[in-house]
Amino acid sequence: MTDFRSEIQQALTRVWQDDAAVASVISQESLWDLAWPVNRLTGRSDVIAGFLDPLRAAFDGLHRRDVIFIGGDNVRDAGGQWCACVTHYIGTFNAPLFGLAPSGRMAWLRAGEFYRIENGQIVEAKIIFDLPDLMRQAGRMPLPSLGTEMTFPAPATQDGLLPQGGDAAASLAVVEGMLGDLHVYDPKTLSSPGQTGADGRWAEDMLWYGPAGIGSNFQWAGFVKDHREPFLRAFPDRKGGNHYCRFGDANYAAVSGWPSMTMTHQGDYLGVPATGKALTLRVMDFYRIAGGQIAENWVTLDYGDLFAQMGVDLIERANGVTEDYASRT
Repeated sequence: MTDFRSEIQQALTRVWQDDAAVASVISQESLWDLAWPVNRLTGRSDVIAGFLDPLRAAFDGLHRRDVIFIGGDNVRDAGGQWCACVTHYIGTFNAPLFGLAPSGRMAWLRAGEFYRIENGQIVEAKIIFDLPDLMRQAGRMPLPSLGTEMTFPAPATQDGLLPQGGDAAASLAVVEGMLGDLHVYDPKTLSSPGQTGADGRWAEDMLWYGPAGIGSNFQWAGFVKDHREPFLRAFPDRKGGNHYCRFGDANYAAVSGWPSMTMTHQGDYLGVPATGKALTLRVMDFYRIAGGQIAENWVTLDYGDLFAQMGVDLIERANGVTEDYASRT
């Protein structure tokens, strides 16, 4: 693999302090899709005005800290060479961001990011930043919490930045096998074939790191309790896997759909009663594979957009919260 990943990572690190780096890495005609409430930005000038400048204004000392940065050839029909990363935007949250009131304290705004690269520049981007987690850090969590709320850690193996070695195709094959099996489940037990056990897709000591509201959990039982069961009871007809990008890199793989899931809101979810509405969900997953099984999974979901479809404005709700919602449920 060429080291295009390293060049893009270095350029993205510089764009927050060096305006010249913006032109060097972001194509003039690039198309960016971002999490709610930003959504679509068209062209470099819109990206600067709609994303870069708001973050710079909101966070004093803004910089990014990547925990995973990988790249490869997209195996989906869209093709192309892509980079994907799990990162945090770090600074002192001293001014409003997209209407969210600041905390005046240090904050880590985590994000999942996918970039399509042509001629050394970003021509397309998909970014999910976890605004509900920023709300949580500010003491205004607008949702209950199912799992453990925490900053996303680096991989246990500490090799998530530009990894070397490993079998990229084999890593992606594990993930694609898991996704195929996970789609089918028993509505009574909520179990899916091929997920656990000696020949299962997930390691016994798997770690699953999810967005605010879901939180993070440990082992398959924790994943089912804190995420899978509440989600399937609320959205029993969910269908996923509509991915624009899938690729492997060494012992890692990444997939994303915009949206990935379609579903109907048939049960209460995170405090919102069933609406009966047809919904979509934007999804990004990053995986570390060890011994032919998934050891760690980092997940960003655009819950701002999901709840907006339910009729709930999380920014408006958070700005009205005077104590952490999770502490009252």
